[in-house]
Amino acid sequence: MINPALLSYVAVMSVTPGPNNLLLATSGVNFGFKRTLPMSLGISLGAGFQCFVTMQALGAMVSWLGQMRLFLALAGCMYLLWLSWKILQSSAPEAKKDARPFGFLQMAAFQWINPKAWIMAINTALLFGTMDSDQALSHNLQVSLLYIVTNFPCILLWALLGDRLRQLLQSPNYLRVFNTAMALIMGVTALWLAGEELYIAYYAVEL
Repeated sequence: MINPALLSYVAVMSVTPGPNNLLLATSGVNFGFKRTLPMSLGISLGAGFQCFVTMQALGAMVSWLGQMRLFLALAGCMYLLWLSWKILQSSAPEAKKDARPFGFLQMAAFQWINPKAWIMAINTALLFGTMDSDQALSHNLQVSLLYIVTNFPCILLWALLGDRLRQLLQSPNYLRVFNTAMALIMGVTALWLAGEELYIAYYAVEL
């Protein structure tokens, strides 16, 4: 089953900026393309599994997310702020000795509190999944596999971009500026998302 609409949606959402891609670009700059590959695999497989679970239990997941949305969003934003702090600390020369990229399992688990990953999973489930008991497992598994196959090369572009920038950022001063900029972008993203979620929660209570 090759669905052009599914491929297009996942590709556009995967390649546009978000927490995953900012982390991949930063890792590419600091550790290189090869050492960033486990992160990329963790993101794609973790997001694909998240999408599959969402499709298989769409009704329950939507209800659960309605109750847990604020908690998950704020937890994700707090984690993004922590990641921003870690990126900022990696700018210090003494931090290089013990530094290493995030691992496969860390990035796979991160998808469950990544606001953009949830948006992608829910939209994919609503638009392309099925709850027909006769074919749900097979259909949703195919959608998830296409999701992974499409997502992986798109996010690899960010790891490759970081790796290429690495050649230009050999100077510790340039590297410090890059890491500081990425940390600030990540931090602003986290605060923006948290503000939006708090506003939505407040507005819902007022209604």
